[in-house]
Amino acid sequence: MFAALRQPLARASAAKPLARAFSAYTPAQNAVAPASPKLEYLLTETRGRVALVTLHRPKALNALCNGLFVELNQVLKDFDNNKDIGSIVITGSERAFAAGADIKEMKDRQFIENYSEDFLGHWTQITRIRKPIIAAVNGFALGGGCELAMMCDIIYAGDKAVFGQPEIKLGTIPGAGGTQRLVKAVGKSKAMEMCLTGSVNLTAQEAEAAGLVSKVYPAEQVLDEAIKTASKIANLSTPVVQMVKDAINQSFEMPLQAGLTFERRLFHATFASNDQKEGMGAFAEKRKPNFTNN
Repeated sequence: MFAALRQPLARASAAKPLARAFSAYTPAQNAVAPASPKLEYLLTETRGRVALVTLHRPKALNALCNGLFVELNQVLKDFDNNKDIGSIVITGSERAFAAGADIKEMKDRQFIENYSEDFLGHWTQITRIRKPIIAAVNGFALGGGCELAMMCDIIYAGDKAVFGQPEIKLGTIPGAGGTQRLVKAVGKSKAMEMCLTGSVNLTAQEAEAAGLVSKVYPAEQVLDEAIKTASKIANLSTPVVQMVKDAINQSFEMPLQAGLTFERRLFHATFASNDQKEGMGAFAEKRKPNFTNN
């Protein structure tokens, strides 16, 4: 949840990757100027049916401030409602996906203020986006950065990426899913070790082995690979893709038998769509399907 602490990070197990991560800032590949003058913390563009959102606070290692999340929620909602977009990729810079939340912004906040405003509650709006989101992670994904990546549906990591939850070193705990989603991704013991010590960070390779990350690529390739996968998804049937996302997400909320019933009912529902008829018909006729998203 919090921005990287330089000295503690230097002692982390991934010392060499962390040292490289503080090299000169390089903008995300093909990033463009904000689509709207109202965007201060993000860059956006589209590549075919894929929307690319780049976190853009280079001087702060993409620290997650309130304004960034307000913009991110609105941009994601707009892309979710855009029929020409089928999937979304979120990325940062080569140095940092996001090094954590903005400590300067939150250090003087009080309990009643946090509780009354449900501080950080708006971060979870990302999980209500129905179209698939892929996180393309390079450099630091620490605290809130790690939590943001876990809110996405798929994580691809550059080979120098580092994941961690250092909040306890600041006298607090993760507040946006670090103690909840991390357990489901890497298991209780590893999540306990990471959150209780604040200094056990996972390299990209360790994160892949633990199940937090889907695939690891060279840093310069991870964004292109994420867009490639997002493009494959975006050109499938959008409503059926949404059903798959719903079914998998429900597996974390439901007992097995209830989840199996939920899955089966969605499976039945696909037979009311033209895309199911087209997909199965194309398979039988040995041709490529032409999905129309209805």
